Amino acid sequence: MRACPTLMIILPSFILLVLSNLEVINAVGCTGLYFNGSSSYGLNRQNLFSTLAKKVVANGGFYNASLGESPNRVHALALCARGYERQDCMSCVEGAAQGILNNCQNRIDSFTWEKDLKDDVSCLVSSSNQSNFGNLELLPAISFDNPHNLKSESSKNMTLFEQEWNAMANGTVKAAAKAENSSVHKYYSAVKAEFTEYPNVYMLMQCTPDITSQDCKTCLQDCVARFRELFWGRQGGEVNRPSCFFRWDLYPFHGAFGNVTRVPAPPRPPAQEKKSSITDEKGRRIGDSGIIAIVVVFTFIIILVFVAFIKVHARSRKSHNIINGGAGYSDSDGQYMLRFDLGMLLTATNEFSPENKLGQGGFGTVYKGTLFNGKEVAVKRLTKGSGQGDIEFKNEVSLLTRLQHRNLVKLLGFCNEGDEVILVYEFVPNSSLDSFIFDDEKRSLLTWELRYRIIEGIARGLVYLHEDSQLKIIHRDLKLSNILLDAEMNPKVADFGTARLFDTDVTRAETKRIAGTRGYMAPEYLNHGQISAKSDVYGFGVMLLEIISGERNKRFEGEGLAAFAWKRWVEGKPEIIIDPFLMEHPRNEIIKLIQIGLLCVQENATKRPTMSSVITWLGNESIIVPLPNAPAFTGSLSQFESATIAMNEDVFTELSCR
Repeated sequence: MRACPTLMIILPSFILLVLSNLEVINAVGCTGLYFNGSSSYGLNRQNLFSTLAKKVVANGGFYNASLGESPNRVHALALCARGYERQDCMSCVEGAAQGILNNCQNRIDSFTWEKDLKDDVSCLVSSSNQSNFGNLELLPAISFDNPHNLKSESSKNMTLFEQEWNAMANGTVKAAAKAENSSVHKYYSAVKAEFTEYPNVYMLMQCTPDITSQDCKTCLQDCVARFRELFWGRQGGEVNRPSCFFRWDLYPFHGAFGNVTRVPAPPRPPAQEKKSSITDEKGRRIGDSGIIAIVVVFTFIIILVFVAFIKVHARSRKSHNIINGGAGYSDSDGQYMLRFDLGMLLTATNEFSPENKLGQGGFGTVYKGTLFNGKEVAVKRLTKGSGQGDIEFKNEVSLLTRLQHRNLVKLLGFCNEGDEVILVYEFVPNSSLDSFIFDDEKRSLLTWELRYRIIEGIARGLVYLHEDSQLKIIHRDLKLSNILLDAEMNPKVADFGTARLFDTDVTRAETKRIAGTRGYMAPEYLNHGQISAKSDVYGFGVMLLEIISGERNKRFEGEGLAAFAWKRWVEGKPEIIIDPFLMEHPRNEIIKLIQIGLLCVQENATKRPTMSSVITWLGNESIIVPLPNAPAFTGSLSQFESATIAMNEDVFTELSCR
């Protein structure tokens, strides 16, 4: 493309003139549930934000803090871009915080990458009722584009631009994700390049410093992919995620490129003359047959070099994959996954040694593994003939690669070589929740505040599965052994081998193949194969009662924990089921959760609440929780029990209001 020099000068200048008159270009991502305006969550967030700007500057440009008590505890994170001036950083953070307060008035989760064009600075502010520190957060994503399209005289020129742009993006991702120091701006790269068709192209990428280098790379690659998917062909754009930021344009921005050396463009191909001739070393013209011979020989040499390059590249790639864990693979839906090498997993787990065994379930055994790069993983080796065949295996891989939530375990990849079928997950150091709840020594470590946070985290994970993700998923095997705890005791729902994917407009289905664990399966599912989100609600209710009581559901043989708790509720003595370790904690608050648990295990599925309702009850002290009906498997009430309910109804209503 031979662009008009005057136009190339005027157009960027015009854009800069327009943008320079804007104080702030800002977009706020508001997600999660709504909090009640009368709760202390909003006040805690406002108080935390009031000192955030000064704290960020005092801590070198990055700050993470929290304020309040669960469930109204607010966690906030803020970051200023590299090269910030003290006052500019404070102004940017204050503006970002105010933007969240204005635009996410009653939303629990929020984030924004604010761009203060007047002061050439950008910053990040995010808030949530759960700590995101150290977690890769990809959702939500906020995207912008330049409304003008790239212009080229030919598709050939656009192909050349695309090649140069891809090379620039890949190089910038690599540079940004390579942490060469421990500063708060360790994940950062600003690149200025000259393209064949454009004199200057600018690209900036940055990640929050609390995530790993690999997570930073993943975040930025997703940003680049999203821009290409939504806006390819535009003259610039950006993608913001809670953990990273990406932007490119044809003019400089954020004052980030003042000291950046421009990468020169590749040499232009020489212009072709209309007539040309080929001569030998003595200047004699070579005939057509000689030209053909030279072309054939030259082409043959190129083919040999190309084949050699392919072989070397394949070896290099194989070596790289072994070191880093596996090779890329896409399923029939185009979903990217990581295929691990069996030999590498054998080495990582020391041949699946008993010393590395983390636990065993119905479908297989889980081992701790350490990859060559030092990354710790959990390796689930499926038992041959366990029942989780190709269908369940593909199901779990397909589902988990599409799910991103802090309360869901992250699937890293898989291996299916020979008769081995293996899933590789992120390593969650504190094992499963049942190893704490049902252990007399470890259970004493679980304070009521911690149990409350775990219950709320599980509920949030289920809300995401049922309502907030692009898919609608019923887990079907909820139990404490399928709830993992990370280093900060945050819960992660795991084991999706039996999960069922629903169309978004389908609320219930039936199956002849019952999968799950007896005692946690809803009666309509166990007896009639009816599956719905209320099936998971039932399992959640059983788990909630186990967390409160510290007792296994199967300990109450013949009736189950739900029936036992219901009888104590009817008698007006719900505190009987409370774990003795919790007796010093707020009794009314615990009884409220017993009430929620009993609502979840009601025999009539339509009477059970949604997980969104559960979250609302957990996060709002002023809402009156309904009274439960009888759970499954308890039979009809006697006249004495019915009378007891009537006598105690006022008492329980009063407790739920406190």
